[in-house]
Parts: sequence; structure tokens; C-alpha cells
Amino acid sequence: MSAPALVALAHGSRDARSAETIKALVREVRGLRPDLRVEPAFLDLAKPSFPTVVDRLVRAGYDEIVVVPLLLNRAYHARVDVPQAVADATGRHRGLRVRATDVLGLQPVFLEVLDRRLRVALRQARVRELDALVLAAAGSSDHLANQAVARLARLWGSTHRLPTVAAYASAAPPATGEAVRQFRTEGRRHIAVGSLFLAPGTLPDRAAELALEAGAVAVSEPLGADPEVARTILARYAVGAVELVPV
Repeated sequence: MSAPALVALAHGSRDARSAETIKALVREVRGLRPDLRVEPAFLDLAKPSFPTVVDRLVRAGYDEIVVVPLLLNRAYHARVDVPQAVADATGRHRGLRVRATDVLGLQPVFLEVLDRRLRVALRQARVRELDALVLAAAGSSDHLANQAVARLARLWGSTHRLPTVAAYASAAPPATGEAVRQFRTEGRRHIAVGSLFLAPGTLPDRAAELALEAGAVAVSEPLGADPEVARTILARYAVGAVELVPV
């Protein structure tokens, strides 16, 4: 019996760079587990859609699928959109068993990825010393999701022994520009921004633009197709595959 297929389910974006990054991340996962059938899918705005991928897997003979939501926080999309997509898929295919795992989440190990991305940005900007950090994330109407980002920001700051705040690209204050300006009013001039986004797109671009306009010396690229992110996907998959085993 073959292992359940893995569908890496992203939100989707009109920005082609986002889908390209997600597909590169899936290739990274395949490289780590060439024995698995691993497919990218999108909830909206990009192809292939989740129903299309499910239909393809069913035609290929798969009757078990583990869905790993490529989301960094458990907010609306995780609570509503993903369960609805899974329910629709199982409703269309009799005998199909689908298990959606928890989201990727705000893993502390992602701070290591963030640091690598930020070091590249600092080298390009020829900046050697920092006196403050801003952790930029998407933002949510769910205050618990925003609090989770703030906790990760505090952990990041304690690692570097620098004052650090969370900022958001939408739905919650402060925006990245506001966070940078606040640090500058305190006399800090070497402020860098870490992009806590999975892939490029409108929100990361806007967060970076506002930060640089406010005086940030560097902004990192999103996490992207990093091996640590791929390993987290596989860890989520392992839990989901076990949950599919009949008891």
C-alpha cells in the first residue's frame, strides 16, 4: 500500500512570484522524500486549485491524502477555508480519506531561516551593526494570531540582544513604517526588518516599501524554499499520515 499523498496547500496570490516560490518549496520537499507523491495546490488566485489536485490524485489511485496548510498562523484561512476545501473534496469522492494537519505555525527554527535571509540583505546594504529589529508579518483580525507573532518577535530580539517589535502588513498596528519610525524617535538609526512571510507578494512588498521609506537599513526576503520549511512540512505530514491509520 502506497503512503498517503501530500498536498502542500497555500493561500495563493496574483503575484506569480508567490506560486513559483511555493512550487520551489514543494520541490525541496520532494528532494527530502522522493518516495512520496507531493503536490502543490492553492486555495485561490493561483493554479493548480485544490479540487484539481485532488481529482488528479484520485485518478492516479490515491484514496488517502494529507493536506499541509502552508500558513504561518492559525487564523481565518486555517479555521474556515482549509476545512471547507477538505469537506468539499471528500464530498465529491466517495471513499477518499483526507486529513488536514495543523498549519506550519511560527516555528522558532524559522528565525534561523530569517537570520540567513537578513544576513544577505545586510551584506547587500553594507551594514555591519544593528541597534533594533522589526519582525514584519501579514497581520490578522484575530488578535491571538498577532500575539503569536509578537511572542516570536520577543524571542528573536532576545537571541540578538536587540530591542525588537512585531509589525503587520494589514489588519493590525503597527505597520512596518510606524515601527521603524518609533525606533528612530528613540535615536536608533540601524534598524533592520525581517520578513516573516512564506513567499513574495503584495503584502511583503508593501511592508518592505514602508519600512525603507521610514529609514530601515535593510529588509530581508521572505522565508522561501528553505530546507527548514520543507522539513516542517514533512513533520506535519508525518502526524497527519498517522492520524489516517485506522484504529
